[in-house]
Amino acid sequence: MTMVTKSNINTVAAGEFKAKCLKIMERVSITREPIVVTKKGKPLVKLIPLDNPEHDVFGCLNDQLEIIGDIESPVVDDQDWEALR
Repeated sequence: MTMVTKSNINTVAAGEFKAKCLKIMERVSITREPIVVTKKGKPLVKLIPLDNPEHDVFGCLNDQLEIIGDIESPVVDDQDWEALR
């Protein structure tokens, strides 16, 4: 893989990225260093690693809570709802 380093950012030509896409993505995932894909020498896109999923908010309480009862039905009856309006 021929990557050019310019000011601490790795770049790769679009044609090479197309040929070695999976390998490049794996490298970015492991090294956590972004790579800029160029077309005709001009920056086109930047490939960056995702945030660490272990520290993601979504799913952080998975298997920590237990839902008891019906959480979809209204809390009050229809007659009570009209009285509360």
